[in-house]
Amino acid sequence: MHALLLQFPDLTPEIFTIELFGSQFALRWYALAYIVGIVIAWRLAVAALRRPALWPDTQPPMKPAQVEDLLTWIILGVILGGRLGYVLFYQPGYYLQNPLEILRIWQGGMAFHGGLLGVILATWVYASRNNIPRLQIADLVAHAVPPGLLLGRLANFNNAELWGRATDLPWGVAFPGQAAQSCGQALGEICARHPSQLYEALLEGLILGVVLLWLAYRRGAMRYPGQTTGVFLAGYGTARFVVEFARQPDIQFASFDNPLGLAWHIGGYGLTMGQILSLPMIAIGLLLVVRARRTIEAGA
Repeated sequence: MHALLLQFPDLTPEIFTIELFGSQFALRWYALAYIVGIVIAWRLAVAALRRPALWPDTQPPMKPAQVEDLLTWIILGVILGGRLGYVLFYQPGYYLQNPLEILRIWQGGMAFHGGLLGVILATWVYASRNNIPRLQIADLVAHAVPPGLLLGRLANFNNAELWGRATDLPWGVAFPGQAAQSCGQALGEICARHPSQLYEALLEGLILGVVLLWLAYRRGAMRYPGQTTGVFLAGYGTARFVVEFARQPDIQFASFDNPLGLAWHIGGYGLTMGQILSLPMIAIGLLLVVRARRTIEAGA
């Protein structure tokens, strides 16, 4: 029994619910996290574009007024990429048999790595259509993303979803519902789990966000295109890879000979899907950082 077990707070996914014309409409914490995250990203992007000294040759890649149009593309990229990423990476067999279920995004099922690919594609198309340097617009977007990640992970915790593996550490949390019933412990014993959502909020959101803002405003990182994007990709990928050791693996991959739910395994050892998808992020991020560093050394 966990003497210092932390009980899950009395939280609900909905902030409030109203009834109109016989139908109920709810504002959920997760939706609010998206909205506030987008607003913060918008203001960070506008603030950066109003600081010419942050950019190569003191020339911002676009006008502040263009950020609103860019956000429209990014929102579409997040929604479409996140949903299709979940379908393709985590449950392709199910959705192949039930294709209409793909459209029911309100039932849940979004993948960060899919959303990232959607944002990359949307940003690339927008930059091409408006003759904006691609790496510079990527840096602009990358430095503004972490606050949204922070809020999104806090919403995951509030919703008691994406919880961690069982733990006997003193900060283990007794999540409600299925999380409390699937630890394989003795009958009646409280199931404590890693609050992995909070680990991700701290690493992917707060710490990575502070580092990127420090690099941009104190170290002039965005004067060397690709450096900020590289740090974001490598930083997020590393944080996600590490937290996956504490996060409950995806049940879709679990089987009798793979109880840990690893997406790839040999002899009981392997990687989760989150770790597999994070490795390319780390590699591409490091390549972009090295490329930017060479630009700095060449100009020194």
